[in-house]
Amino acid sequence: MTVYWCEYAWLDDAPVAGVRVTVDGGRITEVQPGAEPVDGDHRLPGLVLPGFANAHSHAFHRALRGRTHDHGGTFWTWREAMYAIADRLDPDSYLALARAAYAEMALAGVTCVGEFHYLHHGPGGRPYDDPNAMSAALVQAAGDAGVRLTLLDACYLSGGLAADGHQPLDPVQVRFADADADSWAARAQALPLRAGVRLGAAVHSVRAVHADHLSAVAEAAGDGPLHVHLSEQPAENAACQSFYGLSPTALLADRGVLGPGTTAVHATHLSDHDIDLLSGSATAICACPSTEADLADGIGPFRALADAGSPLCVGTDQHAHTDPLSEARAVESYERLASGVRGRFAPAELVDMLTAQGHRSLGWGDAGQIAAGQRADLVSVRLDSPRMAGSAPAQAVLAASAADVHTVIVDGRVVVADSQHLLGNVGQMLVEAIEPLWGRR
Repeated sequence: MTVYWCEYAWLDDAPVAGVRVTVDGGRITEVQPGAEPVDGDHRLPGLVLPGFANAHSHAFHRALRGRTHDHGGTFWTWREAMYAIADRLDPDSYLALARAAYAEMALAGVTCVGEFHYLHHGPGGRPYDDPNAMSAALVQAAGDAGVRLTLLDACYLSGGLAADGHQPLDPVQVRFADADADSWAARAQALPLRAGVRLGAAVHSVRAVHADHLSAVAEAAGDGPLHVHLSEQPAENAACQSFYGLSPTALLADRGVLGPGTTAVHATHLSDHDIDLLSGSATAICACPSTEADLADGIGPFRALADAGSPLCVGTDQHAHTDPLSEARAVESYERLASGVRGRFAPAELVDMLTAQGHRSLGWGDAGQIAAGQRADLVSVRLDSPRMAGSAPAQAVLAASAADVHTVIVDGRVVVADSQHLLGNVGQMLVEAIEPLWGRR
């Protein structure tokens, strides 16, 4: 049994001063507000928040940070650089990159990551001897980095969607694809799991999965989480409308993909009818503001979605930066820019996106709150750094960054202490994983 004394702890929807949190067997067993520390307590400085859930990650995209800005372009031109990196990875290099990327997330307060995984096979689409070798690399990487993982294995069957229908796979995309939805499900469900890992499912997008296969993916997901990229680009909407006569949201609704176990990622370009379909089905929404800004995607209607009843969470997606606090803050900031009004989301709503809602989206309903019975995930954020000095604890989410994270505890295990990860120098790990992919060894 371990007792942590928190200078402030986020309980329910606000910070409370002087909180003792008792942890036993990876669970919180007691929470005592307004308590003084006693001998033997471990002191956590600043504001202690529940662990953050990164609800949408593509770990291999971390290799692209700071390398795609030389020629401008669009999402579609950026995608060519992403495909080039995908083509260079194998299970060993993927393990090194994902381990470093997940360790960087832990430094930023992430205790659970949802990995939207579609890099499945070897060059030319040839399966590895272990058909889930790339998935196994992600499982090991998360374990090494000390974070929980929801592996959202993505069904990816076609090369895109145009007005005349689905397009053939290109030479890189064959690494992503299985023969059909049944083959995808059989492979994905054969992955051996371990403690701290859950298996979910994903429809890559309506571009990559023909409507005839959508219901099969939803059925294969069962009671587990199901995620889908949705309406990230206007071109996706136009192609879907031209070929199917429906918006992507309406197509997913028609094929039974939407629902309370589903999370739509991005949801940037939506009609009022789309919003009604998403909220009416209790589909969650994952906003990825740093990616949506980096790729010039646009600003999603997140306030309208929340008001209509869709739960919101956040993800770092392509890891333009790894800072969940900044992602949550950007949801509010972009709403201000779009509306001309401040205070579109209260701090408590932003914390909920970061924590409880993100964990629910990933299938961990027993995480995301500092309460008895919950998983012992604690993130202490300094209030005395030059950036945070003078800030009110209740508004910390609107000022703090990943650099202010001091201690991270996952299932009762200290993974980050005094802003250092248990694996050591994460920056050096990233250098050693990324530079060989660009030809520097």
